[in-house]
Amino acid sequence: MPSQRQHPRTLMKCRIKICHPSFAEVVAQTRDLSDGGVYVKHPDLLALSQGTIVTGQVQDLPIEAPVLHMEVVRVDAEGVGLRFIER
Repeated sequence: MPSQRQHPRTLMKCRIKICHPSFAEVVAQTRDLSDGGVYVKHPDLLALSQGTIVTGQVQDLPIEAPVLHMEVVRVDAEGVGLRFIER
């Protein structure tokens, strides 16, 4: 079965703050990243449903990272796949 991915993934672990009104904010761990989105692992994110919009900001950088809007495109047993969106 051919891959339907538009962007190649790169394994990348970093801390990311995810915000949504249902849980305020959580600091989670990324698993991989692509030009189109990021996979984030945290048990609180499993309550989100596909299509939910969240914000995310990478932590621990020498400068403050931008806050990005993302859409939940996949939820599995470990976390969520998020697609970067323009706002």
